[in-house]
Amino acid sequence: MKIVFVSNYINHHQVPFSDRLFELTGGEYAFIQTEPMDEERVKLGWDSSLAEKPYVELYYRDKEKCDRLIMDADCTIFGGCEDSEVIMPRLEAGKFTLIYSEMIYKESRLKFISPRGLKKKYHDHVRFNDSPVYLLCAGAYVKGDFDLIGAYRNKKFKFGYFPQCVKYDDLNELRKDNEELRILWVGRFIDWKHPEMMITLAENLKESGVRFHITMIGNGEMEEEIRKSSADKNVADVVEFRGSLKPDEVREEMRRSDIFISTSDRLEGWGAVVNEAMNSGCVTIASKNIGSAPYLIKDGESGYLYRSCDDKGLLEKVLLGSNKDNAVRIGKAAYETIVNTWNPDVAAERVYKFAADPEHRMPDYEDGPLSRA
Repeated sequence: MKIVFVSNYINHHQVPFSDRLFELTGGEYAFIQTEPMDEERVKLGWDSSLAEKPYVELYYRDKEKCDRLIMDADCTIFGGCEDSEVIMPRLEAGKFTLIYSEMIYKESRLKFISPRGLKKKYHDHVRFNDSPVYLLCAGAYVKGDFDLIGAYRNKKFKFGYFPQCVKYDDLNELRKDNEELRILWVGRFIDWKHPEMMITLAENLKESGVRFHITMIGNGEMEEEIRKSSADKNVADVVEFRGSLKPDEVREEMRRSDIFISTSDRLEGWGAVVNEAMNSGCVTIASKNIGSAPYLIKDGESGYLYRSCDDKGLLEKVLLGSNKDNAVRIGKAAYETIVNTWNPDVAAERVYKFAADPEHRMPDYEDGPLSRA
């Protein structure tokens, strides 16, 4: 079995999935990186040295070799790569292919009505409805976007991003010494991630009499504004700004935190921090507009969902999550969701099995990666 994954660049969310496919294929796996990692990602703590992994091939250094790998593979996965010159030869050859996509109408589905856009979507997607080409939906709203254009009928699967899955002997040991409610937020300080909601939450929690501490990790254009707002609203004593941290440092903060909050709106195609927080046994509270949230979280069972930008709804979920009995139950369910189902090993093994089936029969998993979207 030869499997190839083509994307703009490899990152820490793709490495565990890739490592497992490399094992399953006996080394017959390649990750083709089509461009160098951009400087913004490097500043955020992403590791550009991952391109030195033994299975990584650089398209921009050896186009001929990479084109050959793409065409000769038993299964090629295209994700984060929109270059028709790279993608189309395999699709037009009618070979087994998986398209790994976030939403195509993130800002608004009204863009669907553009004749020019529809023509391109037909060329890129719809005309392959009768080919062995399948869609991996990296987010709960991807299927709806592709349904609009009539692409990949009955060939859409739940998928996503799969950070490292860590196993713990006792989740309760991770945060047993917390004397106050520890709340964590991680992301870029930009408008559609809504960091301002954490300042409002801090105000509301103070009024509720809860003992808490909020840690915010990240940087961005709104950081100075949010810092000033925390001072102006008299919550600077309970809101801590840590700047950007490396992925392993973020994980360590998750292990210490009782509650993790993700406040992004519809523009958050997936949101891998949700996977990571759940894997750490946090009570994870996420806007239901985040792509990963409806796939990973069952509201009230393995986490909490709230309506995007609803400060009151967020406060209600935080107060529910602050209850110790709820926290233990939900943290355990969140952890088990990742360890048992939504993890890189399960995702890779299901992709391998699908690709290895000579008839490529449709998988029938009830939940998790490669279940029907």
